[in-house]
Order: sequence, then C-alpha cells, then structure tokens
Amino acid sequence: MAEHRFIQEIQASQYEALVVGAKGPVILDFYSEDCVPCEALASKFESLADLFGEEIRFYKIFRQQNRELATELGVRSSPTLIFYRDGQEVGRRLTGAIRKKDIVEQIGQLIPADAFNRLYAKRSSSTREVDVAILGGGPAGLTAALYAAQARLNVLVIDQDLTGGQVKTTHMISNYPGTGGPVSGWELSEKMLRQVQEAGADVIAAVDVTMAKLKSGESVIRIDDEIEVHARSVILATGAEPRSLGVPGEKEFRGRGISYCATCDGKYYDGKEVIVIGGGNSAVEESIFLTKFATRVTIVHQFDHLQANKQAQEEAFANDRIRFVWNSEPRRFEQLADGRMKLSVENVKTGETDEMITDGVFVFVGMVPNLTGIESDVPIEKNQWGYVITDEDMETNVPGIFAIGDVRAKKYRQAAIAVGEGCIAAIACEKRLEAMKHSEKELASV
Repeated sequence: MAEHRFIQEIQASQYEALVVGAKGPVILDFYSEDCVPCEALASKFESLADLFGEEIRFYKIFRQQNRELATELGVRSSPTLIFYRDGQEVGRRLTGAIRKKDIVEQIGQLIPADAFNRLYAKRSSSTREVDVAILGGGPAGLTAALYAAQARLNVLVIDQDLTGGQVKTTHMISNYPGTGGPVSGWELSEKMLRQVQEAGADVIAAVDVTMAKLKSGESVIRIDDEIEVHARSVILATGAEPRSLGVPGEKEFRGRGISYCATCDGKYYDGKEVIVIGGGNSAVEESIFLTKFATRVTIVHQFDHLQANKQAQEEAFANDRIRFVWNSEPRRFEQLADGRMKLSVENVKTGETDEMITDGVFVFVGMVPNLTGIESDVPIEKNQWGYVITDEDMETNVPGIFAIGDVRAKKYRQAAIAVGEGCIAAIACEKRLEAMKHSEKELASV
C-alpha cells in the first residue's frame, strides 16, 4: 500500500493497542489482494481520510496475512469496514461493494456533528460539460466509449466500481472472440480500459453517482456530491447486481459467511467446504473456481438440471470435488458458535426440509438491473423485471438516452452481446448529436 498521511497499515499484533486501546474514533479496513471491491474502496477510503483524518484514525489490515484476527472478529468477506469509538465497535459493518455515501453516513454517527460538518464542507466541487456521459464501465460501456471517442466526441465514463463490470470478477472467459482461448476476466477488462483511454475517453471509476437526472438535450449527473456533469446525451451501461435470495438470515450474515464473489472470498476457504446456491453460468463456473481451494463444493439448485453452458456443465460433472443437491431451495441461514453456517433447505418436490452445515455459502441466483438513483423527466420504459426497453439503436423512449448491456431488456446476456450493443449505441448517439448540431447551426443562421 502506498503511504498516506492519515492511513496506517497495521498487523494483528497491533490490533489491541491501536484499535481496542484507542481513545476516539477508528475505522478499520480488512482488505485482500485480487479483490475488485477492495481496489474500488481504496480511493474512497483515501479521499475520506483526507477529509476526516484529523478526527478519525484510519487503519488497513491485510486479511490474508491476518486470518486469525479476521476469523476472531467474524470477518468473512473482503473488503469489510469496522467502525470503533473508544475501543468499542459501533454502527454497522460495511462489506462488499461499499458506497462512499454509506461510509460518510457512518462517519456522521462516529464523530460530533460540528466536527463532521466542518470537515465535510472542505470537499472540493467542479462542473464538467461533455457530449456523452456513459454510466458504467463494463464491456458495453467501454465499447460505447471507444466508438464515441473515435468519433471525436467528448466522452466521460463514470463507473461506481472499477471498470470491467461482471467480466472483471469472472475467473476465466473462454468464448470471447480474438483472445486465442480462455482469458482471465481481469486481463480482458484491463485491455478494454487501456484501449478506451488511448482513444481519448476520460474514465472516472470507484465513485458514487449521488444524483442522475436524465433529460433529453441535457442531463445532469453528480459524482460524490463534488463533480457535476452536464451531458448532451447519456448511455446507461449500469449493468446488474447480484440478486438476493430474500430468506431469513441472508442479510444478517452477508459478509459473515455468505458471499456473492468467489474471486474475492474463495481463497479463504482453502481446505474447507462450501455451498453454492444456483445453477446458471455464474453458479457453475464459480463452483469450478472454488474447487481450487475448497475440498468440497455442494451446488444447491431448485431444478433437477443445470442451466449453465454445456462446457461448464461437463467440467462440473467431471470434477470430483463438486456434488449436487437437486430440486432444493434454502429457507433459512443461521450461524453456529464455531462460525460455520447452517442452512435449512427444502426439497421443492417433496416438501421435506433438511439441514446442511458448511464453512461458507456463495449465492449466484441471477441479477437485477442496477438503476438506483437514476431519474428522468419522462419515466424510462422498463419491462416487468425492471430492465430498460430500447429500440434497435439502443435508444430509450427518452430521446438521447440510450441503454446497453445487462441493464437492457433482452433474451441473452453475454459479454460479446454487450460489446455489440455498445457499438450500436455509440454510432446512433454520434449521429443524433451531429443532427442536433446541424439543426442548431441552421437555427442560428435564420
């Protein structure tokens, strides 16, 4: 970790003295390597340390080298932020894809209101005007940025996480053209990002979109309550986020035994047993990845067959570390005194309930469109599941507002499809902006 004047890297041996023995507020960040959410959090953690470092001690601890302490504190997911006042844990823990606004909310409860208001008021502010703002930096958004930048448009990509989307946390991708075979999602997304930046697009990642008011002609987007972006056109590439099961215990043990990212947390189950909920591509492919660490991976699926692609199915069935529990759904999660998870699982055909004990649970039961905080003067049309409806040019019912990638309503969802949609949206967007410019010139000459 690069040195920061208000952030200190500590070890488990220092925890009692620096955290438990501290007078005043402390924020402790348990992070891991090869962890996209951890990297996305890092810049937010640093910017907040710059603001509040006079009042709060900011510590980071490398989870992989301090596993015993992490286990003792019940840290089961990376990253995990824990808040302390005078040595006592306070507030709620934050795990996974942590939003800056959630940290700020916790800080507001951690220090006196006058100190919070005084320090928070010091944050900088600025305004930017762009031709195209692209919300989301997955394959769809990055492709749109590439084509728009090559068309000499002023392009800004805004990603609330690290660029790459779901591809970045996918262990291996074997069906993307031109890669010469299987390639890591991380490598593929990094190559996409470099190409986009070389084309001239500006990319801002690991930020919070605190406001997005979309309007035909000019939309306003606010980033971290600090940067206000005015865009003549907007391309929504916000993707989708993991769907929750919605069963008792899931929320309570998220990050404490229940995870949604095998790439982030799989390494902590070396020599242990885990359960994967789901039977689609993500569930099966991540189960295969988890066998690199876990001695047993049990896939619990609501049907009597998998929905994953045939290659992944064949690999899973051939893996002697993977077993299957068919026609079953989890009904409740509990945690035992030793930290292991207990699942109540119901057979949907017989109605019989069984209990399963495991070291950890990974949930991959599909995605939901990510449109949180996005408003428009005319409501954007969506289908019954909340996905955005577009025409063949990827344009929504609001002129100048486009939608691509996993946020868009469609039958199939693949990286290659998302890339094609990004190309179409950028071309259509450029033609629309060019037509608008021509019309404005004609009006000016009258």
